[in-house]
Amino acid sequence: MAQDNLSKVNGGISVEADRHVGDIDTVNGGIRIGDGARAGDVETVNGGIRLGSRVTAGDLETVNGGITFGDNVAIDSLTTVNGGIRGGRDTRVAGKVETVSGSIFLDRGSEVGDDVETVNGGIGLVATRVGGDVETINGDVTIGADSHVRGGLYVRKPSSSWFPININQRKPRIVIGPGAVVDGEMVFERAVTLYVHESARTGAISGAEAQAYSGDRPPRD
Repeated sequence: MAQDNLSKVNGGISVEADRHVGDIDTVNGGIRIGDGARAGDVETVNGGIRLGSRVTAGDLETVNGGITFGDNVAIDSLTTVNGGIRGGRDTRVAGKVETVSGSIFLDRGSEVGDDVETVNGGIGLVATRVGGDVETINGDVTIGADSHVRGGLYVRKPSSSWFPININQRKPRIVIGPGAVVDGEMVFERAVTLYVHESARTGAISGAEAQAYSGDRPPRD
């Protein structure tokens, strides 16, 4: 039996723990989904999206708001324009994770099937597997301990021709942590500070000179 869709124009939407619903959408309001619930696609324009633990959902998308979720969540994709994305442990994202102005953090045991991308925002991965590329223009990147990126790592040259970009004067800080692996190339189209742990493995590096380090933490800039 098809599950009921939940839709509003003005106002937030809450889904109780363990409830099964269809697609969820609102324009002006946040969306909260309780532990163990299931939903289809989840979308809002002006508002954040918050998921508990053990939630299963389709595509999550917001324009002005962040996306946060607990442990053991399974999602098709994550997209926000003005807001960050922060997830718990053992997350499963089938497709992309992307923001324009906001950071991305995925905790230990998480997996992303496709790319992880930001424009103005940092990326932090801890013991996370990424099936595609990791890409940013104006953010710091930490491929943390025991993470594995099957694609490449790209820091693109800023361009304001299609979207206004707030360019930092400081160099983005790129860290490849202990035991981390980047299978593909690492390409830097702008100046960065790059630290690569002595136990990490990467593909060819172009556009930056790697500084090797040991121990749990890279040097401070």
